[in-house]
Amino acid sequence: MDTGVEYRMTGVGAGQVTLSDRRTRRTWTVESAPYRLGVHPVTRELYARITGRQPYAEGGERLPAEGVSWWDAVRFCNALSLHEGLTPAYDIRSDGETVAWDQAADGYRLPTEAEWEHACRAGTTGPRYGALDAVAWYRGNSDERIHEVGGKQPNGWGLHDMLGNVWEWCWDLYDPEVYGSYRVLRGGGWFDEHWSCRASVRRRSHPTFRVDDVGFRLARTVN
Repeated sequence: MDTGVEYRMTGVGAGQVTLSDRRTRRTWTVESAPYRLGVHPVTRELYARITGRQPYAEGGERLPAEGVSWWDAVRFCNALSLHEGLTPAYDIRSDGETVAWDQAADGYRLPTEAEWEHACRAGTTGPRYGALDAVAWYRGNSDERIHEVGGKQPNGWGLHDMLGNVWEWCWDLYDPEVYGSYRVLRGGGWFDEHWSCRASVRRRSHPTFRVDDVGFRLARTVN
């Protein structure tokens, strides 16, 4: 079913990525199967069309849908899946506070943290996949405001805005033993200094948190 708004995705091959956390000085390696990932974050236009909500001022349809909580993003994934006749990836329980991921579903979902970093790096091994000013909107060049998606150079796999512009929600819990239900954010945003806009940087937030430099992009499982 046509949403009336283009949201392009690209295939990402299987891979292995080593994640790290500066707080705990821990590293761990994760294998990821092939998947599809949005070439840019979800836009305001697509978010409004699918949810029927217009939480933004007029204009700016190509800006990322920011001020979106993790729960907002999960519900959007299910809504878009149903809109397109796909099987929703998430089973949101009746209490509205717990969710299970059906990993066999073909619907839209959030990337895992490992999928996100694997895609961001696009085969590179340094802190970034290109010169920061060329690939990202951050405090040094953003004029302290959000920018339209796709305005900076993509990485080697054709993915835009993996660094800068808006932080992106991932599926994963950050550290449940210490932070409970807090979820992972990746990528850095338009208000961040250069050191936050690196492929390995992890941030955490409560799943109900909404702020103007946090958005998300979509993934789909390849069956």
